[in-house]
Amino acid sequence: MIHYINPNERLTIARVKEIVEGKMTLALSDEAKARIQKCRDYLNRKMETQKVPIYGVTTGFGSLCNISISKEQLSQLQKNLVMSHACGVGDEVPQDVVKLMLLLKAQNFCFGYSGAQLQTVQRLIDCYNEDVLPVVYQQGSLGASGDLCPLANLMLPAILGMGDVYYKGRRCDVKEVYAEKGWQPIELQSKEGLALLNGTQFMSSYAVWCIMKAQRLSLQADMLLSLSLDAFDGRIEPFFESLHMVRPHKGQLETAENVRRFTEGSQIIARHKEHVQDPYSFRCAPQVHGAAKDTIRYVASVVETEINSTTDNPIVLPDEDMVISGGHFHGEPLAMVLDFLAIAIAELGSISERRTYQLIDAKRGLPSFLVAKPGLNSGFMIPQYAAASIVSQSKQLCTPSSVDSIPSSQNQEDLVSMGANAATKCYRVAENTERVMAIELFDAAQALDFRHQEGLKSSPFIEQLVADYRKFVNFVDIDQIMYKHIHASVKFLQEMKVD
Repeated sequence: MIHYINPNERLTIARVKEIVEGKMTLALSDEAKARIQKCRDYLNRKMETQKVPIYGVTTGFGSLCNISISKEQLSQLQKNLVMSHACGVGDEVPQDVVKLMLLLKAQNFCFGYSGAQLQTVQRLIDCYNEDVLPVVYQQGSLGASGDLCPLANLMLPAILGMGDVYYKGRRCDVKEVYAEKGWQPIELQSKEGLALLNGTQFMSSYAVWCIMKAQRLSLQADMLLSLSLDAFDGRIEPFFESLHMVRPHKGQLETAENVRRFTEGSQIIARHKEHVQDPYSFRCAPQVHGAAKDTIRYVASVVETEINSTTDNPIVLPDEDMVISGGHFHGEPLAMVLDFLAIAIAELGSISERRTYQLIDAKRGLPSFLVAKPGLNSGFMIPQYAAASIVSQSKQLCTPSSVDSIPSSQNQEDLVSMGANAATKCYRVAENTERVMAIELFDAAQALDFRHQEGLKSSPFIEQLVADYRKFVNFVDIDQIMYKHIHASVKFLQEMKVD
């Protein structure tokens, strides 16, 4: 299947998910091609007629904006920009995020406000379609004058034919790929280097990935909550619709409805309860899970605006006969919501760990640490330690990046967003929460099996969930090597269908 990049069609998170999971091929629509060419033609004419310097087109960059560049040196200026800015360090960006960067950069250019050559945009699409994925590093961007550093590392192999890529399952010099495919480095025209490096595609690609992950984790959190609630012999009344209608936050209503649906038909949930209340990690789960849902929804709305925008600089407006140097590359909108998203995802992990603790605490007929002979066996004691450790790390990662700034470029860029740091730490929090939830699943399935020994059944949904899980992880009767079970639990969550 083909996804046509079209400036007249809004790109949504759901559509990105379809493109990625459906392994679609990208192509430029006729409208996108026309707009890109129109803008490039206009900029070429503008350079011939305008005598006043145009930032980034006929001048240097950043604090060097007052230095004019001769016509003969404009191509070298753009090439120099890409090479000098490729300063990425640290861990490599995951390849699925790199692929999103290629997609979103092409989307950015399709509106025809950047001045890129058509062949330049097509090369990005070719790299996406052929899985030629540049090696990009996580550290180096201030998220202010665009994601200069990681985008330079992206464009160095893709456009200039320099540096390393992943191709056919291995890392190699991009020159090998160029030779195989008959590609040539693209000679950049005026403004193109700046158009390639300015922009928020590093932050926004991480944001898209994190939202897709968060949406999945949010639904899985409701599933595991339902499983843990039944395994804990919890009460269903805190999930009644009539209760939540008096405080009708959308996410709260959705969570309560999910739990009612997932536990429908359970013998355990329907039986008489001696206890009057459950701990907050169960009773207040609609409020916590629901707040996370509402946060994810809000963050997605901001990110969708971002990925349907032109975020490089200067902005070329052919119909208005203007080239305007502004600040659309500034990552503050993304920095703030990525900080917010990390908090929401971390809270799903925090409440999950608390439910895990309740299950191992020898309450409501469950044995200590969920083994039949505690003492000789430590059982599920230390998986909770692991969850607590991960949750603590996530809390530390939730210190907001967007409140920090370090001035740069001889103080021309005097307030930066640090949105790139917000993006990479949000990614880590999402991975952490998945691991914590995997431990809850590990414990809750074990606890439910003790209910089975009492002759009780949960709902058809939960029984099927646990039956599927038991294909990955067996009941633990005596002490075993636990990390393998936890890793298998993570894999189960990653591969299970949740739609």
